[in-house]
Amino acid sequence: MKNNVGLFVNKRALLNPQMEALVDIGSGSRLTYTELNDRTNRVANGLVDIGVSKGDRVATLLMNGVEFVESFFGAAKVGGVLVALNWRLVADELSFILTDSGAQTLLFDSAFTEVVQELHSRGSDGTQVTNWVHVGDVSTRPDFAVGYDDLVSRASADEPECAASGDDLLFVMYTSGTTGLPKGVMHTHDSAIWSVLTANATADTRYGDRYLISLPMFHVGALNPLLSIFHKGGTAVIMSEFDPVKIWEIFRDEKISVTLAVPAMLNFMLLTFDKEAHDISSLRWVMSGAAPVPVSLIETYAAMGVEIHQVYGLTETCGPACLISPDDAISHAGSTGKAFFHTDVKIVDDDGNEAGAGESGEVLIRGPHIMTGYWNRPEATADAFADGWLKSGDIAVMDAGGFVYIQDRVKDMIISGGENIYPAEIENVIHGLEGVADVAVIGRPSEKWGETPLALVVKQDSELTAQDIIEWCDGKLARFKQPKDVEFIDTIPRNPTGKVLKRILRDEYATEK
Repeated sequence: MKNNVGLFVNKRALLNPQMEALVDIGSGSRLTYTELNDRTNRVANGLVDIGVSKGDRVATLLMNGVEFVESFFGAAKVGGVLVALNWRLVADELSFILTDSGAQTLLFDSAFTEVVQELHSRGSDGTQVTNWVHVGDVSTRPDFAVGYDDLVSRASADEPECAASGDDLLFVMYTSGTTGLPKGVMHTHDSAIWSVLTANATADTRYGDRYLISLPMFHVGALNPLLSIFHKGGTAVIMSEFDPVKIWEIFRDEKISVTLAVPAMLNFMLLTFDKEAHDISSLRWVMSGAAPVPVSLIETYAAMGVEIHQVYGLTETCGPACLISPDDAISHAGSTGKAFFHTDVKIVDDDGNEAGAGESGEVLIRGPHIMTGYWNRPEATADAFADGWLKSGDIAVMDAGGFVYIQDRVKDMIISGGENIYPAEIENVIHGLEGVADVAVIGRPSEKWGETPLALVVKQDSELTAQDIIEWCDGKLARFKQPKDVEFIDTIPRNPTGKVLKRILRDEYATEK
Protein backbone atom coordinates (compact mmCIF):
# COMPACT_ATOMS: atom_id res chain seq x y z
CA MET A 1 0.00 0.00 0.00
CA LYS A 2 1.37 3.40 -0.99
CA ASN A 3 1.71 6.12 1.63
CA ASN A 4 -1.25 8.01 0.19
CA VAL A 5 -3.75 9.49 2.63
CA GLY A 6 -6.58 8.99 0.14
CA LEU A 7 -6.12 5.25 0.52
CA PHE A 8 -7.22 5.43 4.18
CA VAL A 9 -10.78 5.18 2.91
CA ASN A 10 -9.95 2.38 0.49
CA LYS A 11 -8.20 0.29 3.15
CA ARG A 12 -10.90 0.79 5.75
CA ALA A 13 -13.53 -0.20 3.16
CA LEU A 14 -11.61 -3.44 2.71
CA LEU A 15 -11.26 -4.10 6.44
CA ASN A 16 -14.65 -2.84 7.66
CA PRO A 17 -16.91 -2.43 4.62
CA GLN A 18 -20.17 -2.04 6.56
CA MET A 19 -18.86 0.11 9.41
CA GLU A 20 -20.43 3.56 9.48
CA ALA A 21 -17.70 5.91 8.30
CA LEU A 22 -19.38 9.27 8.15
CA VAL A 23 -22.48 10.95 9.55
CA ASP A 24 -23.23 14.39 8.13
CA ILE A 25 -25.61 16.03 10.58
CA GLY A 26 -26.42 18.90 8.23
CA SER A 27 -27.56 16.81 5.26
CA GLY A 28 -28.56 13.69 7.15
CA SER A 29 -26.19 11.56 5.04
CA ARG A 30 -24.85 8.34 6.54
CA LEU A 31 -22.18 6.46 4.64
CA THR A 32 -20.44 3.17 5.27
CA TYR A 33 -16.77 2.91 4.36
CA THR A 34 -17.75 1.07 1.17
CA GLU A 35 -20.15 3.85 0.19
CA LEU A 36 -17.70 6.59 1.10
CA ASN A 37 -14.91 4.96 -0.87
CA ASP A 38 -17.14 4.60 -3.96
CA ARG A 39 -18.12 8.28 -3.79
CA THR A 40 -14.53 9.33 -3.14
CA ASN A 41 -13.46 7.42 -6.24
CA ARG A 42 -16.12 9.20 -8.29
CA VAL A 43 -14.87 12.58 -7.06
CA ALA A 44 -11.27 11.57 -7.81
CA ASN A 45 -12.13 10.44 -11.32
CA GLY A 46 -14.34 13.48 -11.84
CA LEU A 47 -11.43 15.77 -10.96
CA VAL A 48 -9.25 13.94 -13.47
CA ASP A 49 -12.00 14.35 -16.07
CA ILE A 50 -11.84 18.16 -15.71
CA GLY A 51 -8.06 18.16 -16.00
CA VAL A 52 -6.72 17.88 -12.44
CA SER A 53 -3.39 16.05 -12.31
CA LYS A 54 -0.64 15.41 -9.79
CA GLY A 55 0.51 18.57 -8.01
CA ASP A 56 -2.42 20.73 -9.13
CA ARG A 57 -3.94 22.77 -6.33
CA VAL A 58 -7.63 22.10 -5.71
CA ALA A 59 -9.25 24.77 -3.55
CA THR A 60 -12.39 24.26 -1.50
CA LEU A 61 -14.77 26.85 -0.10
CA LEU A 62 -17.02 24.36 1.66
CA MET A 63 -18.79 24.06 4.96
CA ASN A 64 -18.21 20.87 6.93
CA GLY A 65 -20.03 18.12 5.09
CA VAL A 66 -19.72 14.94 3.11
CA GLU A 67 -18.58 16.90 0.02
CA PHE A 68 -15.55 18.27 1.86
CA VAL A 69 -14.54 14.79 3.01
CA GLU A 70 -15.00 13.28 -0.46
CA SER A 71 -13.09 16.13 -2.09
CA PHE A 72 -10.16 15.86 0.31
CA PHE A 73 -9.69 12.12 -0.07
CA GLY A 74 -10.57 12.13 -3.77
CA ALA A 75 -8.01 14.82 -4.57
CA ALA A 76 -5.43 12.99 -2.45
CA LYS A 77 -5.88 9.75 -4.42
CA VAL A 78 -5.07 11.40 -7.76
CA GLY A 79 -2.29 13.64 -6.44
CA GLY A 80 -4.27 16.88 -6.17
CA VAL A 81 -3.11 19.31 -3.47
CA LEU A 82 -5.99 20.57 -1.35
CA VAL A 83 -6.19 24.27 -0.44
CA ALA A 84 -9.03 24.47 2.07
CA LEU A 85 -10.23 28.08 2.25
CA ASN A 86 -11.48 29.70 5.41
CA TRP A 87 -15.08 30.54 4.48
CA ARG A 88 -15.09 33.45 6.94
CA LEU A 89 -12.73 35.41 4.69
CA VAL A 90 -13.83 38.20 2.35
CA ALA A 91 -13.18 38.34 -1.40
CA ASP A 92 -9.85 40.20 -1.18
CA GLU A 93 -8.46 37.67 1.28
CA LEU A 94 -9.71 34.71 -0.74
CA SER A 95 -8.32 36.22 -3.92
CA PHE A 96 -4.85 36.48 -2.40
CA ILE A 97 -4.81 32.84 -1.29
CA LEU A 98 -6.18 31.52 -4.57
CA THR A 99 -3.66 33.55 -6.55
CA ASP A 100 -0.74 32.75 -4.26
CA SER A 101 -1.47 29.02 -4.32
CA GLY A 102 -2.08 28.96 -8.08
CA ALA A 103 -5.27 26.96 -7.63
CA GLN A 104 -7.08 26.35 -10.93
CA THR A 105 -10.00 24.39 -9.48
CA LEU A 106 -12.43 25.67 -6.85
CA LEU A 107 -15.21 23.65 -5.28
CA PHE A 108 -17.62 25.99 -3.51
CA ASP A 109 -20.77 25.70 -1.46
CA SER A 110 -23.94 27.42 -2.63
CA ALA A 111 -23.81 29.53 0.56
CA PHE A 112 -20.76 31.28 -0.91
CA THR A 113 -22.07 31.85 -4.43
CA GLU A 114 -22.10 35.63 -4.02
CA VAL A 115 -18.42 35.94 -3.04
CA VAL A 116 -17.44 33.42 -5.74
CA GLN A 117 -19.28 35.47 -8.37
CA GLU A 118 -17.26 38.49 -7.24
CA LEU A 119 -14.02 36.50 -7.56
CA HIS A 120 -15.04 35.27 -11.01
CA SER A 121 -15.87 38.80 -12.16
CA ARG A 122 -12.28 39.88 -11.48
CA GLY A 123 -10.98 37.51 -14.13
CA SER A 124 -7.28 36.72 -14.07
CA ASP A 125 -6.71 39.67 -11.73
CA GLY A 126 -8.68 37.83 -9.03
CA THR A 127 -7.69 34.19 -9.44
CA GLN A 128 -6.24 31.63 -11.84
CA VAL A 129 -9.28 29.40 -11.37
CA THR A 130 -10.68 27.90 -14.57
CA ASN A 131 -12.71 25.01 -13.05
CA TRP A 132 -15.58 26.25 -10.89
CA VAL A 133 -17.51 23.42 -9.22
CA HIS A 134 -20.75 24.31 -7.42
CA VAL A 135 -22.04 22.27 -4.45
CA GLY A 136 -25.64 22.47 -3.31
CA ASP A 137 -28.88 24.09 -4.49
CA VAL A 138 -28.99 24.00 -8.30
CA SER A 139 -31.04 27.20 -8.43
CA THR A 140 -28.05 29.15 -7.04
CA ARG A 141 -25.52 27.73 -9.49
CA PRO A 142 -23.75 30.41 -11.59
CA ASP A 143 -23.65 29.80 -15.33
CA PHE A 144 -19.84 29.56 -15.28
CA ALA A 145 -19.85 26.60 -12.85
CA VAL A 146 -20.45 22.88 -13.23
CA GLY A 147 -22.50 20.98 -10.67
CA TYR A 148 -20.73 18.79 -8.12
CA ASP A 149 -23.46 16.15 -8.30
CA ASP A 150 -23.22 16.11 -12.10
CA LEU A 151 -19.45 15.73 -11.90
CA VAL A 152 -19.75 12.83 -9.45
CA SER A 153 -22.64 11.01 -11.09
CA ARG A 154 -21.01 10.74 -14.51
CA ALA A 155 -17.58 9.70 -13.18
CA SER A 156 -16.45 6.12 -12.65
CA ALA A 157 -16.56 4.53 -9.19
CA ASP A 158 -13.49 2.43 -10.04
CA GLU A 159 -10.42 2.92 -7.89
CA PRO A 160 -8.29 5.53 -9.71
CA GLU A 161 -4.60 5.13 -10.27
CA CYS A 162 -2.82 6.38 -7.15
CA ALA A 163 -0.81 9.33 -8.41
CA ALA A 164 0.97 10.54 -5.28
CA SER A 165 2.60 9.24 -2.12
CA GLY A 166 5.31 9.84 0.44
CA ASP A 167 6.84 13.28 0.16
CA ASP A 168 4.40 14.48 -2.51
CA LEU A 169 2.31 17.42 -1.35
CA LEU A 170 -1.10 16.62 0.16
CA PHE A 171 -2.38 20.04 1.22
CA VAL A 172 -1.42 23.68 1.64
CA MET A 173 -3.16 25.30 4.60
CA TYR A 174 -2.96 29.08 4.91
CA THR A 175 -2.39 30.80 8.23
CA SER A 176 -2.23 34.50 9.02
CA GLY A 177 1.29 35.82 8.68
CA THR A 178 3.37 38.04 10.94
CA THR A 179 3.89 40.38 7.98
CA GLY A 180 0.17 40.67 7.35
CA LEU A 181 0.06 38.25 4.41
CA PRO A 182 -1.12 34.65 4.90
CA LYS A 183 1.45 31.89 4.49
CA GLY A 184 0.68 28.49 3.02
CA VAL A 185 1.83 25.66 5.28
CA MET A 186 2.85 22.66 3.16
CA HIS A 187 2.17 19.10 4.30
CA THR A 188 2.93 15.91 2.44
CA HIS A 189 1.26 12.51 2.54
CA ASP A 190 4.06 11.35 4.83
CA SER A 191 3.84 14.27 7.27
CA ALA A 192 0.06 13.87 7.50
CA ILE A 193 0.35 10.12 8.07
CA TRP A 194 2.95 10.66 10.80
CA SER A 195 0.65 13.23 12.44
CA VAL A 196 -1.98 10.48 12.60
CA LEU A 197 0.48 7.89 13.91
CA THR A 198 1.71 10.15 16.70
CA ALA A 199 -1.86 11.20 17.56
CA ASN A 200 -3.24 7.68 17.73
CA ALA A 201 -0.21 6.45 19.69
CA THR A 202 -0.77 9.15 22.32
CA ALA A 203 -4.46 10.05 22.58
CA ASP A 204 -7.08 7.70 24.03
CA THR A 205 -8.73 7.04 20.66
CA ARG A 206 -10.18 3.55 20.24
CA TYR A 207 -11.49 1.28 17.52
CA GLY A 208 -15.20 1.94 17.14
CA ASP A 209 -15.08 5.45 18.62
CA ARG A 210 -17.57 8.01 17.37
CA TYR A 211 -15.72 11.32 16.99
CA LEU A 212 -17.73 14.53 16.68
CA ILE A 213 -16.07 17.16 14.49
CA SER A 214 -17.53 20.64 14.92
CA LEU A 215 -14.48 22.79 14.18
CA PRO A 216 -14.25 23.99 10.56
CA MET A 217 -12.43 21.48 8.38
CA PHE A 218 -10.25 24.20 6.91
CA HIS A 219 -8.46 23.96 10.29
CA VAL A 220 -5.91 21.25 11.02
CA GLY A 221 -7.71 20.88 14.37
CA ALA A 222 -10.57 19.22 12.46
CA LEU A 223 -8.59 17.59 9.66
CA ASN A 224 -6.22 15.65 11.93
CA PRO A 225 -9.08 14.09 13.96
CA LEU A 226 -10.85 13.10 10.72
CA LEU A 227 -7.74 11.29 9.48
CA SER A 228 -7.09 9.78 12.91
CA ILE A 229 -10.55 8.26 13.35
CA PHE A 230 -10.48 6.76 9.86
CA HIS A 231 -7.03 5.33 10.53
CA LYS A 232 -8.09 3.89 13.89
CA GLY A 233 -11.39 2.53 12.58
CA GLY A 234 -14.37 4.51 13.80
CA THR A 235 -17.05 6.96 12.78
CA ALA A 236 -16.67 10.67 12.07
CA VAL A 237 -19.82 12.62 12.93
CA ILE A 238 -19.62 16.13 11.48
CA MET A 239 -21.55 19.32 12.15
CA SER A 240 -21.66 21.92 9.39
CA GLU A 241 -20.76 24.46 12.06
CA PHE A 242 -20.65 24.61 15.84
CA ASP A 243 -23.97 25.03 17.65
CA PRO A 244 -23.77 25.12 21.49
CA VAL A 245 -27.39 23.97 21.82
CA LYS A 246 -27.47 21.21 19.23
CA ILE A 247 -24.12 19.73 20.23
CA TRP A 248 -25.56 18.27 23.45
CA GLU A 249 -28.32 16.60 21.45
CA ILE A 250 -25.75 15.11 19.07
CA PHE A 251 -23.69 13.77 21.99
CA ARG A 252 -26.84 11.96 23.16
CA ASP A 253 -28.35 10.83 19.86
CA GLU A 254 -25.11 9.77 18.13
CA LYS A 255 -23.49 8.26 21.22
CA ILE A 256 -20.40 10.44 20.78
CA SER A 257 -17.35 9.17 22.66
CA VAL A 258 -14.72 11.80 21.76
CA THR A 259 -14.67 15.35 20.41
CA LEU A 260 -12.51 18.46 20.19
CA ALA A 261 -13.63 21.92 21.28
CA VAL A 262 -11.66 25.11 21.88
CA PRO A 263 -12.10 26.88 25.26
CA ALA A 264 -14.53 29.47 23.88
CA MET A 265 -16.76 26.65 22.62
CA LEU A 266 -16.63 24.90 25.99
CA ASN A 267 -17.75 28.11 27.67
CA PHE A 268 -20.70 28.52 25.29
CA MET A 269 -21.68 24.89 25.86
CA LEU A 270 -21.84 25.36 29.62
CA LEU A 271 -24.50 28.04 29.16
CA THR A 272 -26.80 25.58 27.37
CA PHE A 273 -26.20 22.39 29.35
CA ASP A 274 -29.26 20.79 30.95
CA LYS A 275 -28.30 17.81 33.08
CA GLU A 276 -31.89 16.54 33.03
CA ALA A 277 -32.20 16.55 29.24
CA HIS A 278 -28.64 15.95 28.05
CA ASP A 279 -27.30 12.41 28.31
CA ILE A 280 -23.50 12.53 28.00
CA SER A 281 -22.81 9.07 29.39
CA SER A 282 -21.08 7.99 26.16
CA LEU A 283 -18.70 10.98 26.13
CA ARG A 284 -15.33 9.74 27.36
CA TRP A 285 -13.25 12.89 26.95
CA VAL A 286 -12.94 16.20 25.13
CA MET A 287 -9.71 17.45 23.62
CA SER A 288 -9.28 21.20 23.89
CA GLY A 289 -6.64 23.57 22.61
CA ALA A 290 -5.94 26.61 20.39
CA ALA A 291 -5.54 28.58 23.63
CA PRO A 292 -4.62 27.64 27.20
CA VAL A 293 -7.58 25.99 28.92
CA PRO A 294 -8.43 27.64 32.27
CA VAL A 295 -8.09 25.26 35.20
CA SER A 296 -11.55 26.33 36.42
CA LEU A 297 -13.06 25.17 33.11
CA ILE A 298 -11.34 21.78 33.39
CA GLU A 299 -12.65 21.40 36.95
CA THR A 300 -16.19 22.40 35.96
CA TYR A 301 -16.34 19.74 33.27
CA ALA A 302 -14.71 17.19 35.57
CA ALA A 303 -17.60 17.76 38.01
CA MET A 304 -19.94 16.91 35.11
CA GLY A 305 -18.06 13.66 34.52
CA VAL A 306 -16.21 14.86 31.40
CA GLU A 307 -12.42 14.87 31.17
CA ILE A 308 -10.86 17.80 29.31
CA HIS A 309 -7.50 16.87 27.77
CA GLN A 310 -5.54 19.97 26.87
CA VAL A 311 -3.68 19.73 23.58
CA TYR A 312 -1.06 21.98 22.05
CA GLY A 313 -0.19 22.07 18.40
CA LEU A 314 0.19 24.15 15.28
CA THR A 315 -0.77 24.05 11.63
CA GLU A 316 2.95 23.69 10.99
CA THR A 317 3.01 20.42 13.00
CA CYS A 318 -0.09 19.07 11.23
CA GLY A 319 -1.72 19.32 14.65
CA PRO A 320 0.22 17.41 17.31
CA ALA A 321 2.86 18.80 19.66
CA CYS A 322 1.84 18.12 23.28
CA LEU A 323 -1.12 16.37 24.93
CA ILE A 324 -2.13 15.74 28.53
CA SER A 325 -2.79 12.05 29.15
CA PRO A 326 -5.97 10.74 30.83
CA ASP A 327 -3.93 9.86 33.92
CA ASP A 328 -2.69 13.44 34.32
CA ALA A 329 -5.64 15.52 33.10
CA ILE A 330 -6.77 16.45 36.62
CA SER A 331 -3.57 16.17 38.65
CA HIS A 332 -1.75 18.45 36.17
CA ALA A 333 -4.69 20.68 35.19
CA GLY A 334 -3.38 23.71 33.36
CA SER A 335 -0.57 21.81 31.64
CA THR A 336 -0.78 20.92 27.97
CA GLY A 337 0.99 17.69 28.83
CA LYS A 338 4.03 16.07 27.30
CA ALA A 339 5.22 15.64 23.73
CA PHE A 340 3.23 13.24 21.54
CA PHE A 341 4.68 9.73 21.05
CA HIS A 342 6.56 10.37 17.78
CA THR A 343 7.30 14.00 18.67
CA ASP A 344 10.12 15.81 20.47
CA VAL A 345 9.60 19.09 22.33
CA LYS A 346 12.15 21.26 24.10
CA ILE A 347 12.28 24.73 25.64
CA VAL A 348 15.17 27.02 24.71
CA ASP A 349 16.35 30.38 26.06
CA ASP A 350 17.15 33.49 24.02
CA ASP A 351 20.57 32.08 23.11
CA GLY A 352 19.11 28.82 21.82
CA ASN A 353 20.30 26.79 24.81
CA GLU A 354 17.95 24.27 26.37
CA ALA A 355 16.22 25.81 29.38
CA GLY A 356 16.23 24.16 32.77
CA ALA A 357 13.16 22.80 34.52
CA GLY A 358 10.79 25.65 35.35
CA GLU A 359 12.68 28.19 33.19
CA SER A 360 10.77 30.11 30.52
CA GLY A 361 11.73 29.86 26.88
CA GLU A 362 10.48 29.26 23.37
CA VAL A 363 8.89 25.92 22.47
CA LEU A 364 10.74 24.02 19.73
CA ILE A 365 9.19 20.95 18.10
CA ARG A 366 10.68 18.13 16.04
CA GLY A 367 9.13 15.11 14.35
CA PRO A 368 8.31 13.52 10.99
CA HIS A 369 4.94 15.30 10.98
CA ILE A 370 6.42 18.80 10.76
CA MET A 371 5.66 20.85 7.64
CA THR A 372 8.09 20.87 4.74
CA GLY A 373 7.88 24.67 4.67
CA TYR A 374 5.80 27.62 3.54
CA TRP A 375 4.53 27.72 -0.03
CA ASN A 376 6.70 30.06 -2.12
CA ARG A 377 8.28 31.51 1.06
CA PRO A 378 11.86 30.16 1.29
CA GLU A 379 13.02 32.92 3.63
CA ALA A 380 10.07 32.43 5.98
CA THR A 381 10.73 28.68 5.90
CA ALA A 382 14.37 29.17 6.82
CA ASP A 383 13.39 31.51 9.67
CA ALA A 384 10.94 28.93 11.04
CA PHE A 385 13.60 26.31 11.78
CA ALA A 386 16.66 26.03 14.00
CA ASP A 387 18.85 22.96 13.43
CA GLY A 388 15.88 20.91 12.27
CA TRP A 389 13.58 22.07 15.07
CA LEU A 390 10.44 24.08 14.31
CA LYS A 391 10.32 27.34 16.24
CA SER A 392 6.78 27.69 17.57
CA GLY A 393 6.91 31.31 18.67
CA ASP A 394 5.26 30.28 21.94
CA ILE A 395 6.70 30.78 25.42
CA ALA A 396 6.41 27.97 27.95
CA VAL A 397 8.06 26.23 30.86
CA MET A 398 8.68 22.50 31.20
CA ASP A 399 8.80 20.98 34.67
CA ALA A 400 11.12 18.20 35.77
CA GLY A 401 8.54 15.61 34.75
CA GLY A 402 8.33 16.87 31.16
CA PHE A 403 4.97 18.60 31.54
CA VAL A 404 4.70 21.73 29.40
CA TYR A 405 2.86 24.87 30.54
CA ILE A 406 2.20 27.46 27.81
CA GLN A 407 2.68 31.00 29.12
CA ASP A 408 2.68 33.50 26.26
CA ARG A 409 3.26 34.04 22.57
CA VAL A 410 6.37 35.50 20.99
CA LYS A 411 4.61 36.55 17.82
CA ASP A 412 1.86 38.68 19.44
CA MET A 413 -0.78 36.46 17.87
CA ILE A 414 -4.37 36.93 19.02
CA ILE A 415 -6.55 33.84 19.50
CA SER A 416 -10.24 34.69 19.27
CA GLY A 417 -12.76 31.86 19.47
CA GLY A 418 -10.10 29.42 18.30
CA GLU A 419 -9.11 31.52 15.26
CA ASN A 420 -5.53 32.76 14.98
CA ILE A 421 -5.27 36.47 14.18
CA TYR A 422 -2.02 38.29 13.51
CA PRO A 423 -2.14 41.99 14.42
CA ALA A 424 0.00 42.95 11.41
CA GLU A 425 -2.81 42.01 9.04
CA ILE A 426 -5.24 44.35 10.80
CA GLU A 427 -2.63 47.08 11.19
CA ASN A 428 -1.90 47.02 7.45
CA VAL A 429 -5.57 47.64 6.69
CA ILE A 430 -5.98 50.45 9.23
CA HIS A 431 -2.80 52.16 8.01
CA GLY A 432 -4.57 52.57 4.66
CA LEU A 433 -7.22 54.86 6.15
CA GLU A 434 -6.58 58.54 5.62
CA GLY A 435 -6.23 60.32 8.95
CA VAL A 436 -4.36 57.50 10.72
CA ALA A 437 -0.82 58.42 11.77
CA ASP A 438 0.08 55.19 13.54
CA VAL A 439 -1.61 52.03 14.80
CA ALA A 440 -0.94 48.96 16.89
CA VAL A 441 -3.31 46.06 17.46
CA ILE A 442 -3.29 43.86 20.56
CA GLY A 443 -5.57 41.22 22.02
CA ARG A 444 -8.00 42.28 24.71
CA PRO A 445 -9.23 39.52 27.08
CA SER A 446 -12.83 38.50 26.44
CA GLU A 447 -14.92 36.18 28.58
CA LYS A 448 -16.88 35.18 25.48
CA TRP A 449 -14.12 34.75 22.86
CA GLY A 450 -10.93 34.44 24.87
CA GLU A 451 -9.52 37.52 23.14
CA THR A 452 -10.73 40.15 20.70
CA PRO A 453 -8.65 42.62 18.63
CA LEU A 454 -8.20 46.10 20.07
CA ALA A 455 -6.87 48.83 17.77
CA LEU A 456 -4.77 51.54 19.39
CA VAL A 457 -4.61 54.46 16.98
CA VAL A 458 -2.67 57.72 16.78
CA LYS A 459 -4.73 60.33 14.91
CA GLN A 460 -3.47 62.46 12.08
CA ASP A 461 -6.95 63.88 11.54
CA SER A 462 -8.55 65.17 14.75
CA GLU A 463 -12.04 64.36 13.42
CA LEU A 464 -11.31 60.66 12.94
CA THR A 465 -13.65 58.47 15.01
CA ALA A 466 -13.58 54.91 16.23
CA GLN A 467 -16.59 54.18 14.05
CA ASP A 468 -14.67 55.43 10.99
CA ILE A 469 -12.00 52.82 11.65
CA ILE A 470 -14.43 49.98 12.29
CA GLU A 471 -16.36 50.79 9.11
CA TRP A 472 -13.10 51.00 7.13
CA CYS A 473 -12.18 47.45 8.20
CA ASP A 474 -15.61 46.08 7.31
CA GLY A 475 -15.33 44.20 4.02
CA LYS A 476 -11.53 44.32 4.02
CA LEU A 477 -11.08 41.79 6.79
CA ALA A 478 -13.04 38.73 7.85
CA ARG A 479 -15.44 39.64 10.65
CA PHE A 480 -13.53 37.67 13.29
CA LYS A 481 -10.41 39.72 12.49
CA GLN A 482 -12.06 43.13 12.65
CA PRO A 483 -11.24 45.21 15.74
CA LYS A 484 -14.08 45.15 18.26
CA ASP A 485 -12.79 48.27 20.00
CA VAL A 486 -10.71 51.30 19.07
CA GLU A 487 -8.87 53.58 21.48
CA PHE A 488 -6.96 56.71 20.54
CA ILE A 489 -3.56 57.33 22.13
CA ASP A 490 -0.87 59.98 21.72
CA THR A 491 1.99 57.71 20.66
CA ILE A 492 2.84 54.09 19.99
CA PRO A 493 5.78 52.97 22.17
CA ARG A 494 8.65 51.54 20.11
CA ASN A 495 12.16 50.29 20.75
CA PRO A 496 15.24 51.91 19.11
CA THR A 497 14.79 49.78 15.97
CA GLY A 498 11.16 50.84 15.60
CA LYS A 499 9.54 47.62 16.85
CA VAL A 500 6.26 48.25 18.68
CA LEU A 501 6.53 47.41 22.38
CA LYS A 502 3.27 45.51 22.61
CA ARG A 503 4.04 44.25 26.08
CA ILE A 504 3.73 47.82 27.33
CA LEU A 505 0.47 48.30 25.45
CA ARG A 506 -0.94 45.04 26.80
CA ASP A 507 -0.05 46.02 30.35
CA GLU A 508 -1.98 49.28 30.01
CA TYR A 509 -4.86 48.51 27.68
CA ALA A 510 -5.49 44.76 27.62
CA THR A 511 -8.14 44.73 30.31
CA GLU A 512 -11.36 42.79 29.87
CA LYS A 513 -14.46 44.71 28.82
